[in-house]
Amino acid sequence: MAVDRDMAVSSDGKSSGPMVFAFGASADFGREVCRHLGVDMAPLEERDFEDGEHKIRPLASVRNRDVYVIHSLNGDSANSANDKLCRMLFLIGALKDAAAGRVTAVAPYLCYARKDRQTKTRDPLTSRYVAQLFEAVGTDGVVTMEVHNPAAYQNAFRCDTEHLDANLALIDYFAPLIGERPLAVVSPDPGGVKRADIFREDIERALGRPVAAGFMEKHRSMGKVTGEIFGGDVAGRDVIVIDDLISTGGTMVRVAAACRDNGAENIYLAATHGLFAEQAGAKLAAAPVDRIVVANTVTRSPKRLGDLGDRLAEVDVAPIFAGAIRCCHDGGSINELLGRKPPL
Repeated sequence: MAVDRDMAVSSDGKSSGPMVFAFGASADFGREVCRHLGVDMAPLEERDFEDGEHKIRPLASVRNRDVYVIHSLNGDSANSANDKLCRMLFLIGALKDAAAGRVTAVAPYLCYARKDRQTKTRDPLTSRYVAQLFEAVGTDGVVTMEVHNPAAYQNAFRCDTEHLDANLALIDYFAPLIGERPLAVVSPDPGGVKRADIFREDIERALGRPVAAGFMEKHRSMGKVTGEIFGGDVAGRDVIVIDDLISTGGTMVRVAAACRDNGAENIYLAATHGLFAEQAGAKLAAAPVDRIVVANTVTRSPKRLGDLGDRLAEVDVAPIFAGAIRCCHDGGSINELLGRKPPL
């Protein structure tokens, strides 16, 4: 999945390619994106003050440049999601004040994307408020990967939006692992059936043969999950349970158990974002799961992974983000980048 390309050079000999900043826990991921793009990561000054405030300043000219700011907005042991969001917004504002031609926020994980509708009276529409914050500092575009509801994400923003998925990286991992064995792709809830269907079609093309489908009933209220109906033919098949993220692990554990009860062979859990909340590792370690595969969109605390050991695998999506930045910069097709035909 090579995306490296020679950078364009203007008549005065200066690079006219994209300019990429990344900071905090996303710096290593940003360097990998830059490596695939063939550019150096742009320098930043980051300062934390005694009272908890902070300052982030670009240390290179951005005048009239096409600029991309990479930061994954998940809470971790060092910074909350709120703090990461605030830092990213302030940097984007500083870049716009420094006359950047265009600034795109690249958030491998976008915070608050799950709160996209009112499920209780007077519920906040937090995903829309986050969109308004990005727009308020002058953000020209947002690139993210596997939000909970892509339609809600696209409707929340008035600037350009690009939505990526990790399917290519996941399929590169799973195709040789599955081999010739019969396979089913299962959604852990009815709301994820569309996501699972896209993944199933993608892996069908890679394997060159039909792949079965399945789903699990799920109802969530006040933090409690219910629903026991399981649909799909998984007996004698390997199963990939696909979701956008793993947080507490409870949803994946119950689906894995249902698959085993219905005769599945090897059971693999796949998710783009491995958030792994407190105790998630212990739950998953005790589940009937052969392997858990996540992308490197977020940093994780090893303390939360329990005894997963070599049952946990990570796939690299930095090449996909590098390709998306190149598409945004050069006017390429995101659909083609993701291995799909562009819509007519």
